[in-house]
Amino acid sequence: MSDARTDTTPRETATVAQLEEEGDVAADYLEELLDIADLEGDLSLDVRGGRAYVSVEAEEAGSLSPLSDPDTVQALQELTRLAVQSSTGRFSRLILDIGGSRDARRSQLEHLVDRAVERLDEGASQASLPAMSSYERKLVHDVVAERGLVSESYGEGADRHTVIRRA
Repeated sequence: MSDARTDTTPRETATVAQLEEEGDVAADYLEELLDIADLEGDLSLDVRGGRAYVSVEAEEAGSLSPLSDPDTVQALQELTRLAVQSSTGRFSRLILDIGGSRDARRSQLEHLVDRAVERLDEGASQASLPAMSSYERKLVHDVVAERGLVSESYGEGADRHTVIRRA
């Protein structure tokens, strides 16, 4: 049995219907989790860029704060992906956002890129960022490209990180 993380065979691109199914399974899983945690949240589903996106929002500001820490969101995303995979039999690249955590994390990553650019402006030939998830590295690559710089990912597994250079 191959592990989805180490499988080197190409994965089939999921159809919109399959991604919508992933979102539905994820929403059911997350609704049960919210009930267990006695938290209120509204779920919304979307399909973008070949991924299912599930957002959990609350009317009362801060009511999802126990779950919206970036590390907690990442862990819940992995659990949700496993639940989807168990139900559908397919690998999932689902993205989970809780209480705007993804926007907050993007803002943090933009700040990291700003600090790296300052190091380049001070004469460094390159600037390395800390290790982060593939989704976060993708966001960093996008921000770096928007600023006219280049970036590459280096390392393996949990140590994979991004290095930024001038174009």
